[in-house]
Amino acid sequence: MSRINKNVILALLTLTSSAFLLFQLYYYKHYLSAKNGAGLSKSKGSRIGFDGTQWRTVKKFIMLTSSQNVPVFLIDPLILELINKNFEKVKNASHGSASECKFFCVPRDFTAFALQYHLWKNEEGWFRIAENMGFQCLKIESKDPRLDGIDSLSGTEIPLHYICTLASHAVHLVVFHERSGNYLWHGHLRLKGHIDRKFVPFRKLQFGRYPGAFDRPELQQITIDGLEVLIPKDPMHFLEEIPHSRFIECRYKEARAFFQQYLDDNTVEAMAFRKSAKELLQLAAKTLKKLGVRFWLSSGTCLGWYRQCGIIPYSKDVDLGIFIQDYKSDIISAFQDAGLPLKHKFGKVEDSLELSFQGKDDVKLDIFFFYEETDHMWNGGTQAKTGKKFKYLFPKFTLCWTEFIDMKVRVPCETIEYIEANYEFPCTRYNARLQWRSRDE
Repeated sequence: MSRINKNVILALLTLTSSAFLLFQLYYYKHYLSAKNGAGLSKSKGSRIGFDGTQWRTVKKFIMLTSSQNVPVFLIDPLILELINKNFEKVKNASHGSASECKFFCVPRDFTAFALQYHLWKNEEGWFRIAENMGFQCLKIESKDPRLDGIDSLSGTEIPLHYICTLASHAVHLVVFHERSGNYLWHGHLRLKGHIDRKFVPFRKLQFGRYPGAFDRPELQQITIDGLEVLIPKDPMHFLEEIPHSRFIECRYKEARAFFQQYLDDNTVEAMAFRKSAKELLQLAAKTLKKLGVRFWLSSGTCLGWYRQCGIIPYSKDVDLGIFIQDYKSDIISAFQDAGLPLKHKFGKVEDSLELSFQGKDDVKLDIFFFYEETDHMWNGGTQAKTGKKFKYLFPKFTLCWTEFIDMKVRVPCETIEYIEANYEFPCTRYNARLQWRSRDE
């Protein structure tokens, strides 16, 4: 009897354990099935995400900037890409509605924000409060390049970057400054001798390897991962700007030295030409922007920017370069609609295309189209009087932004190599090479 009772008890225990196990399996399946919404493991994962170092650091940074009315906006490429892919969902999200950390919990070393400096009212106070909240902040500053041409103010320093760490995550605050061409500029993150190079992995920073220029973005507020942030209203446009944002300054000091040696031409005729050339360049830039065609300063216009940060008064025209792959079939009609009649057309799209438009006051706009070969680039040239053709070879070059007569325009990054190649044949381009070299040597 005793033995039977033991077997019964053992069977009952086995049955009870099996029932409990089945209940656990049912519970697990019911609460984790995709059919029934966010499951336990996802919910648990999201809580881990929202409690993670990256999210907490960003949350604290946003709290800091909001409390001090510091108008920062998100420029982190990785997060902006994720936002852009889920833009409709993100726009419709409400504050506190996030059930999963999808954006700020993506593994990375930095989260990048930007600040428009002219809107910052209390820089020093913000810096102290950040440190009181537990952030360790590094300030990178340098001379204001806009003042390089003015001796008495050339030592003025401006903030360029802030890097603030909390625990193991860092926030990179890129300081944008207004430029006269109605665009935003940020400086180079150049480490000085006293700066601790082990503070953060600087090489992984996505902004600051070189100065950059961006269109002034229109901003909008969204909620992601339960946090309210400002982002560019057109995140895709901002993302497209990043890899092509490199900026180089005009050589202000060299330009001043040039004019100390060679007096500037301030005659009535020279001043009138500069005014007409500036208006023509502005009109050309507006027309090409509507077409979505990128261009750069070429020939004498590029030389004027490089040598004297301005327009050469005796050049008598405005010269632009365009890659042939950016050619649009309606480019001629677009310029004619803008009030610039076609004066000359040389070559054809497949070979040596060159366009010349007539501006006001007898100022021409010359557009040279560039063709790419395996190891070089070239453009064709034709003398209007003789019809003689030339082929100008250039080493391969990339494009950078610069500021020229209060405009944000492109120039070849490898400027000196470009100019030297451009004036290899002095007799074909109004002896500009002879004029340039004789004045600089």
